[in-house]
Amino acid sequence: MANDAEDRSHPRAGDVAGGGAASSPPAEPWRPKFNPWLIAVVVSLAAFMEVLDTSIANVALPYIAGSLGASNDQSTWVLTSYLVSNAIVLPISGWFSSVLGRKRFFMICLTIFTFSSLLCGTAPSLAAIILFRVLQGAGGGGLQPLAQAILADTFPPEKRGLAFALYGVTAVVAPTIGPTLGGWITDNYTWRWIFFINLPVGIVTLFLVYRLIEDPPWVKRAKGAGITIDYIGVALLTLGVGALQIMLDKGQEDDWFGSHFILTLAIVAAVCLVSLVIWEWFHKTPIIEVQLFRNLNFLGANVMLFMLGIMLFSSLVMMPLFLQTLLGYTSESAGLVLSGGGLLLLFEMPIIGTLASKIQARYLIAFGWLALSVAMLYSSRRLDLEISFGFASFLRVIQVVGLGFLFVPINLASYVGMPLEKSNSVAGIVNFMRNIGSSVGTSMVTTLIARRSQVHQMYLAAHAGPGQPVFSQAVAALTSRLFVAGFDAELAGRKAYSLVYQSLVGQASTLAYIDTYTILGIGAAIMFVFSFALRRNQPGAGRVSME
Repeated sequence: MANDAEDRSHPRAGDVAGGGAASSPPAEPWRPKFNPWLIAVVVSLAAFMEVLDTSIANVALPYIAGSLGASNDQSTWVLTSYLVSNAIVLPISGWFSSVLGRKRFFMICLTIFTFSSLLCGTAPSLAAIILFRVLQGAGGGGLQPLAQAILADTFPPEKRGLAFALYGVTAVVAPTIGPTLGGWITDNYTWRWIFFINLPVGIVTLFLVYRLIEDPPWVKRAKGAGITIDYIGVALLTLGVGALQIMLDKGQEDDWFGSHFILTLAIVAAVCLVSLVIWEWFHKTPIIEVQLFRNLNFLGANVMLFMLGIMLFSSLVMMPLFLQTLLGYTSESAGLVLSGGGLLLLFEMPIIGTLASKIQARYLIAFGWLALSVAMLYSSRRLDLEISFGFASFLRVIQVVGLGFLFVPINLASYVGMPLEKSNSVAGIVNFMRNIGSSVGTSMVTTLIARRSQVHQMYLAAHAGPGQPVFSQAVAALTSRLFVAGFDAELAGRKAYSLVYQSLVGQASTLAYIDTYTILGIGAAIMFVFSFALRRNQPGAGRVSME
């Protein structure tokens, strides 16, 4: 799967056109002037900084709200505004690269992201920080796909797996350490420093990009070559993705389709996105090359990346949420539970990158989904209110084992059969699908936990009434213990009922988490079967052979 760059339907730069020049030696493949690994570190650093900002601000929202005189509900727009603008830019980053040149657009995105980080850190009001977060999200939206496209073109096919493994560290590990780092910075300094830390990294990275990165010949040829602006496509994309992202972010908070606001957003998103696909399919110069989905392998890889986004962020949200809401963990201690999984991925990713050049990608993908399914189902069997810090960390470690086997091979699969000049568009689409999957996963988890908690609470309450012997005995025993502890009889009775109710709510919530882990495990099992529908490849060869 990693060896697809040589299998193109078009000639490389310098190849002689026509069939009569067979005696001419083929042109040497383009290679960058600087060490590819140095380039990989630089672009991955930029992507890491951007991905980190999608999660680092989560734990700081109460502090931001208090500092800027806003409510907690209003402060959530600090996250929503970033995600909306980020999601809009992601799929059209390939088009911007064609218009401006990839290196120039990368530097523009990095400059906007770094400067807007400074503005966010100095924001005097909630309205100001929301505006600056929109700018920051727009600048950051191009960093992930451009980093991946640069890696795809910089490395030869047989080494692309290792390059994508390095990129995978940014996409998978950064969200893991974001809440922990954000909590530590906020507790020890101020929430403004979660934005200020981007400044030195952004400035250094910008300088290195200027010195090290160059556009390959096919990108230079496409730059500004008769490009026209698809205004209708831009409008449909902005309205559709914006409405979808706000709907996913605010749905559970506003009771989903019980809210006219959410219902309106759903209709706008559906109409605009369907119209966008139809419009772009027939447009001569589309901003999103939806016709790439005619390649069924590319379509399948995107479906899997969407599901990977759901699985990654669902599991990332669930464990800290369970520990903080039901077991009283702080955000920092809950983040430490995630750190073991992040550490495992740091070691696992390079190994998977190496295996990708030796084993068919679809087998690695199938193993990843199987491992993820087993881990989720095992978590559903072992989760309870008496779980220790060590065992919670162990559960998180086994949950991420499969993720490493998915990220690199699926990204490699998305490039199979794609022409060189489509690298920018491929990267933009696959990153968009994974990010939308992340938003869907987060919304799905919060909704499932809330709704299933209500269902289980209703079932348990049916067995927790005065007419139930076990319930009556438990209340009587607890009342007696409280009376002995010094409470008067009436207060001890009320306190006993309160404690039993709290226990019931905790058990209902735990059962909701168990249900959610079960659903994720079943979803991963379905994707395991679907993995074998991907096309075969010959890893390690100089050319791709697909059957």
